[in-house]
Amino acid sequence: MTVLPTRLDTGAAAYAANRAAMLERLAALDAEHAKALAGGGPKYVERHRGRGKLLARERIELLIDPDSAFLELSPLAAWGSDYPVGASLVTGIGTVAGTECVITANDPTVRGGSSNPWTLRKALRANEIALRNRLPLVNLVESGGADLPSQKEIFIPGGALFRDLTRLSAAGIPTVAVVFGNSTAGGAYVPGMSDHVIMVKERAKVFLGGPPLVKMATGEESDDESLGGAAMHARTSGLADQLALDEPDALRLARQAVHRLHWRKSGPRPASWCEPPKYDEDELLGIVPGDLKAPFDPREVIARIADGSDFDEFKPLYGSSLATGWATVHGYPVGILANAQGVLFSQESQKAAQFIQLANQRDRPLLFLHNTTGYMVGRDYEQGGIIKHGAMMINAVSNSTVPHISVLMGASYGAGHYGMCGRAYDPRFLFAWPSAKSAVMGPQQLAGVLSIVARQSAAAKGQPYDEDADAAIRAMVEQQIEAESLPAFLSGRLYDDGVIDPRDTRTVLGICLSAIHSGPVEGARGYGVFRM
Repeated sequence: MTVLPTRLDTGAAAYAANRAAMLERLAALDAEHAKALAGGGPKYVERHRGRGKLLARERIELLIDPDSAFLELSPLAAWGSDYPVGASLVTGIGTVAGTECVITANDPTVRGGSSNPWTLRKALRANEIALRNRLPLVNLVESGGADLPSQKEIFIPGGALFRDLTRLSAAGIPTVAVVFGNSTAGGAYVPGMSDHVIMVKERAKVFLGGPPLVKMATGEESDDESLGGAAMHARTSGLADQLALDEPDALRLARQAVHRLHWRKSGPRPASWCEPPKYDEDELLGIVPGDLKAPFDPREVIARIADGSDFDEFKPLYGSSLATGWATVHGYPVGILANAQGVLFSQESQKAAQFIQLANQRDRPLLFLHNTTGYMVGRDYEQGGIIKHGAMMINAVSNSTVPHISVLMGASYGAGHYGMCGRAYDPRFLFAWPSAKSAVMGPQQLAGVLSIVARQSAAAKGQPYDEDADAAIRAMVEQQIEAESLPAFLSGRLYDDGVIDPRDTRTVLGICLSAIHSGPVEGARGYGVFRM
């Protein structure tokens, strides 16, 4: 009785238009992802290969289990900045010797793998995912350290990278460093603070100061190998635990090290078998309208990601613009909150607060599917207590301790973004579809508000209002906000963990839920004061 029916007409013109618009966005997204895959470009890729070295993603491919999935995170980091797309670092979740791990790999084809401000943010996000989800961390290291022209943005916050390694170790979460080339200056502390260290013979170079710096600082003459070579660290300093013959051997040793962890998850196991959705995931391409002002039924999305399309809806007749209910995804029980008609009213806010509390009582992870323009405004709604009720929902989200996953399908504007567990509310993972937009409000609304304020200011001063200038400013503001609301712009600033193909949503959620359950899943038993 709780299996969702579908009313999606795949033969309708609207469905075809929606699908075409989504495919166009996906093609544009693929072009941006290709920039990250290209690394430093053909010249530097060939130079790297000419030295007999593997590329970052090739190293990852040899590290993870054959034919297993690798969920790459933040691939568009630094998009729209002065730095290359991808931020010279690959991060993600993959299975190594049967153990899910967070994996990071410097891309040495991009400025020698040196770290810019976006590299740092991306690495810190990977560390956070490892710590919060209790996942072993494997760093594939080849980096010249900080990109010196941007050191002012890296040096002070960059110390958190080393702090994180020690905190992971203190929490009993293993860290492994595999050094393929340079790991110098501050970068030397990555192997220095890791639990397990593997270095490639005649390739790895780990030192606080290279020969030129040592010469300048002390007058001492030295060479790379005696100062920080892999053999020296294996035989003399003891920094290297294992000396690998070459890169494939190093990755074999890394897999062996992870295997010897005998890592066990501490969260509940999924069901031993789960039924796939009853409807084709390919149909997800045609659900979200090209114009986000047009509503869509999120149950059509749930029906294509939930096991057996089974969704036990909670309060279906109350607060109907927010769908809430229970489901399983790849055998993991979840609570789902999905915006149905965009606007959140008082009933929806109160319903959400109760549902989130129930999920915490049941130790049930929560999945938030965004398509909201925010909380309702207007005199009647203000008098009806929309502020109090919206605050109840935000209170419940803020103090919930079960893991949260957010997926931005359509609009995610204003405080509705907060109530639906946006980035500031620390979801374990947050992804966006290419159709998503997020900002303080829609472009037309924001430009219109600025216009009204300017018009009132002119009237108060008794000055005439320049309508032509107003139209030009509105158009400029709308264009700016539209550009800053798009998924690539937000993903470039690491406000999400990646922009995904809607057809991959169930798979991505399955990987994330499995990762989440590497640690305990425990709900909050107490909350702050709810204004009634």
